[in-house]
Amino acid sequence: MTTASGTYAPKPGAAPLPRMIAAQAALETRMLLRNGEQLLLTVVIPTLLLVLFSSVDIVDTGKGKAVDFLTPGILALAVMSTAFTGQAIATGFERRYGVLKRLAASPLPRWALMAAKTASVLVTEVLQVILLAVIALALGWSPHGNPAAVLLLLVLGTAAFSGLGLLMAGTLKAEATLAAANLVFLLLLVGGGVIVPLDRFGSAGAHILGLLPISALSGGLRDVLQHGGGMPWGDLGILAVWAVVGLAAAGKFFRWE
Repeated sequence: MTTASGTYAPKPGAAPLPRMIAAQAALETRMLLRNGEQLLLTVVIPTLLLVLFSSVDIVDTGKGKAVDFLTPGILALAVMSTAFTGQAIATGFERRYGVLKRLAASPLPRWALMAAKTASVLVTEVLQVILLAVIALALGWSPHGNPAAVLLLLVLGTAAFSGLGLLMAGTLKAEATLAAANLVFLLLLVGGGVIVPLDRFGSAGAHILGLLPISALSGGLRDVLQHGGGMPWGDLGILAVWAVVGLAAAGKFFRWE
């Protein structure tokens, strides 16, 4: 279609940047939700763990209802499964198959592609949190505390795990990323205070494990939601350090090819 002056209408060119980011984020979210392995990590496993350990007395979670102890840890696990494990595996194979290389040559800037991936992670996490909260409430969960503290913990936890996931995906081969991400997921599930209280590992072990991002996230959420504590500055500080280090390292060492 041309106008009287001979120019094309509408004017050809790239779409506005916010629209490109939104479109890419929507695509990333649809791809994630259609992937059976990703759904297993992000939805099925956290849900089964919450229902199983809340209903069956397998692990001594201390005084009070088991669901009150477990729900904050499962919420932390859900964040890790999406922002770290799922994102690392998906991005690693996109890098292997040349998808990232092609996207990097598109009008969408590289930083905008990462922003779209982050937005996809956040959308998925919102769905996870809603689903797990509904299930936990049905199991008798009684949450307490400041919602702003919970939100800040989840945001910093997402940033920390996203940085680590992108660092792994951008430096290792896809197969190595798949193996390493799943191994880290299992190790942190056991030793990150998600289901087993950290004090079961002794004072020295609990102190060391408490510096992990999953421990800081699950511990901070537990302090707020189970015990009604204030802003958990110590856990927030640990997550902030992991977020800065992880994102900076990912930005420096990420290889697109």
